[in-house]
Parts: sequence; C-alpha cells; structure tokens
Amino acid sequence: MTTNTKERVALVTGGSAGLGRALCTELARQGWRVVTDGRSEEKFTEADLPDGVTALVGDLTDAEHRATLLAEVDGLGRLDLLVHNASTLGPLPMRPLAEVEVADLAHVWRTNVGGPLVLTAALLPRLRASDGVLLSISSDAAVQHYEGWGLYGASKAGLDHVTLTYAAETGVRAYAVDPGDMRTAMHQDASPGEDISDRPLPETVVPHLLALLDARPESGRYRAEDFR
Repeated sequence: MTTNTKERVALVTGGSAGLGRALCTELARQGWRVVTDGRSEEKFTEADLPDGVTALVGDLTDAEHRATLLAEVDGLGRLDLLVHNASTLGPLPMRPLAEVEVADLAHVWRTNVGGPLVLTAALLPRLRASDGVLLSISSDAAVQHYEGWGLYGASKAGLDHVTLTYAAETGVRAYAVDPGDMRTAMHQDASPGEDISDRPLPETVVPHLLALLDARPESGRYRAEDFR
C-alpha cells in the first residue's frame, strides 16, 4: 500500500463546530493533513478552518459520502488517526426512555454507532498500514445514568464497545475517550435555558487528546482530563 505524503494524516468526523473543529484546527497547526466532514456547508463557512484541512459536506450515514471520505484518504496515501466525533443527541428536547420511539433509536444508533462502525471497517487497511490510532469521542453518559440521556448514553456505550472490539479483533490501537463537559452548541441543546458558560471551551480539551496520542497507552476507555 503506497504512501503519497510524509505528513501525518487524520480523518476527524464532525469538524464544523465544537470539539471537532478545535481538534482539526490544532492538528493542522501542528502540520497534519486533516480530512473532516459535517452536514452543514454554512457551519463550515463559519468555522473558517485553516489551510491543511479538507472539509467535505455530507452525512456519515450515507454510503456515497463515506466513499468520498475514503477516496480523499486514499489520495493522501495514509491514515494515522481516525476520530469518530460526529454524533447526534436524538430528538429534542431530550426525553425519558419510556417516551422514545423505534425511529428515534434507529436514527441515533445509525449516526452514533453504525456510521463509525462501517467507516472504520473501510479505513482499517490504511489505519493499520500506518500503525495509526482509532479514537472515538465518548461521554460519561455511556457509563452513568442521567434522566433524559438514556438514548444518547446507550449509543455512546455502543460506540465504546465497537471501538474497543476493533482493537481486540484487529490489534489496532483504539481509545474511547470521555472529553468531559464542554461549552458547545450540542451541550446547550441538551440543556435548553441553562447557563453553561462555566463549562470549559472545547479548545481546552484538545491538548489532553493530543497528550493521550503522545502517550499511546494500551487500548481502552479513558478520560481526557487524565492526560496532560
């Protein structure tokens, strides 16, 4: 499998806002070539991502869009880091499990688990050839039980399981990472009317993620704040 660039290459899903945008920006600043995606062209315009980041508009659950991402990575000839960051809370306002419909479950799991599962499968040859890392952004809701967060939390638990099973089955280094609370649009959507200005900005989480990548511990579930 040929390598077309000496620069490290990352694919970060959901890079138009929040933690995804912050991570893409810092990776590019450090000399990485970054491919990212998101559903809104308008958000990418607002994001003003730096040179070195290629942004592709599309939905991760769409097979044609995944093929476009794969082609972009193949054109670069390597993949050192795959980050599953894109996700959905599901129907808003968030609701108890007793009020969840099958269609809600299908949508959240298709986005938060299914998309990452099949995208990882497609990119495994590149990831393994570069001795790369699979990193999935998880949540404390994957292991704790909060009212209204059951659907989202179950999907993140599923993402954790998929991520670490890939590590067990293929030997690829894989991490499911809880980034902690952040001041993002998604968190505000989950907490309508609540003042979340005391939460740290996503940019403050990025150094912890990069410290994790530098440390390269054994595959597992980690908290970002434990790496400095």
